[in-house]
Amino acid sequence: MASDLEIARAAKMEPIEAIAWKLGISSHELTPMSQGVAKITWSALKSRFDKPQGSLILVTSVNPTPFGEGKTVTTIGLTQALCHIGQSATCVIREPSMGPVFGIKGGAAGGGHAQVLPMEDINLHLTGDLHAVTSAHNLLSALIDNHIKHGNASKLDSTRIVWPRVIDMNDRALRQTVVGLGGPANGHVRQDRFDITAASEVMAILVLAKDYADLRHRLGQIVVGTSTEGNPVKASDIGGAGAMALLLRQAFLPNIVQTLEGNPAFIHGGPFANIAHGNSSIIADRMALASADFVVTEAGFGSDMGAEKFMHIKAANSGKSPDCVVMNVTVRSMKLHGGAFGDRGGIRPDKATLEAENIAATEVGAKSNLDRHIRNMASFGVPVVVSINRFASDTNAEISAITNAAHESGAASVCITEVHSKGGPGGKDLAEAVVKAVQNHVAAGRPFVPLFVPETDVLEKAEAIATRMYKASGLALDAKAKRELDRIRSWGYGHLPVCMAKTQYSFSHDPGQLGAPSGFTVPIREFRLNAGAGFIVAILGNMMTMPGLPKRPAALDMDMDEDGNLLGVFG
Repeated sequence: MASDLEIARAAKMEPIEAIAWKLGISSHELTPMSQGVAKITWSALKSRFDKPQGSLILVTSVNPTPFGEGKTVTTIGLTQALCHIGQSATCVIREPSMGPVFGIKGGAAGGGHAQVLPMEDINLHLTGDLHAVTSAHNLLSALIDNHIKHGNASKLDSTRIVWPRVIDMNDRALRQTVVGLGGPANGHVRQDRFDITAASEVMAILVLAKDYADLRHRLGQIVVGTSTEGNPVKASDIGGAGAMALLLRQAFLPNIVQTLEGNPAFIHGGPFANIAHGNSSIIADRMALASADFVVTEAGFGSDMGAEKFMHIKAANSGKSPDCVVMNVTVRSMKLHGGAFGDRGGIRPDKATLEAENIAATEVGAKSNLDRHIRNMASFGVPVVVSINRFASDTNAEISAITNAAHESGAASVCITEVHSKGGPGGKDLAEAVVKAVQNHVAAGRPFVPLFVPETDVLEKAEAIATRMYKASGLALDAKAKRELDRIRSWGYGHLPVCMAKTQYSFSHDPGQLGAPSGFTVPIREFRLNAGAGFIVAILGNMMTMPGLPKRPAALDMDMDEDGNLLGVFG
């Protein structure tokens, strides 16, 4: 089979105007950005805010492994498959961050015959939305230090500033920094840190805002630190929210591209699911849902990460819960969680070991890890369709082990998906199962059931997620976390949703714990208030909000020839 890059380059893209017209979006409602890429205009968005909405399908996964489970491939492939069987469908996915692209992942536009185009542009900057977020965030950082230097009218305590700087790259050396060195002309010396752009509160605001007015309001509500009198100091007190909004004016508009099979696809926003809330933008969802009968979107990492945050953060902001959850799983992931490659995570076996038939381990993994993911998602009152993303080395017996276990766990349907090798036709069974599950769900009128009501205290919310989703015995708060929680409550933010920042590789905070661990205590190192975004980040264990590069970054294998063609990029 050809590489992802070869497949993408061999594809003939349709004019983006023709792609948009499939959703009833006319050419004058587009702002062309590059070949095959356009922004949706604000007037086009506003005109569709009150239109009837289609059905929303949320694609999630078991805990990811070093091998990759193909969740984005399934998301794009399902969209192609729905169109293949004659449905009106589109997808909404996140924009790649440069950190993973040049680090370990190498790209995030799908793969094989389930990709979005133009793949190379999507993986390298696209329309610059993430850079706009970086600029807006760092503008506020610069204004804070300038505010302190020139009188500090807000009485901001320079030792209690919580607003970091960001960069869209993995750079562990920036996790802790000192700014203002070199004398009074360079500002006030203080300790600072960098987060990756995907973890920025500005990114969260961009994807959770409903319109321009909401975007501007949320930016003003950002809490940057504490005054010498113990009160919260906001971006509106510094005076930076208006200029930040200007930098985000175009980035706020969703991007429309196309799949390999010429289906419309939206791509907008890029928060990570392990250190942020891991979902694409509400504004792109609104446009898609007003334009198609079925909208497929993807939550980052496993269901204990992005999907849980979709249910408690994104759905609470958008008012739209999923009509169906697709649980992506692979034989190799179940082998790992079943102990085939050792009793700890992070193991990368050789090819022969990875592909050797192991029915027993597959069954153990499916009856532990997959079982918990299915039951967790079903507890929200939403049907769960399991999609087995098949690889060439998977045997029928291993597939049967997963299928049987998934049915026992309460899956509405279990389908073998081969969209990577076959495109839309390879997902026909999955598409038909999803349509049936959505229709049955809508007909039954089952209510959406989150774990708690919005008014629940943030610590109770964290405990509910830890005990009911992760199956932990409880929480253990560091002294710093307790102090931060007391301050957040005293400021009146104690009821906000909680965004758990933890490893994606396990239900626990320990990436080495495979399967379905239980009875452990979840350590919370700190709480970070994201008042503008409208949630509180709980940092679990040793989770970092600035990733580092791996031993051999993907960047080392990338280059460009004399004609500007990319070499060694994205497969």
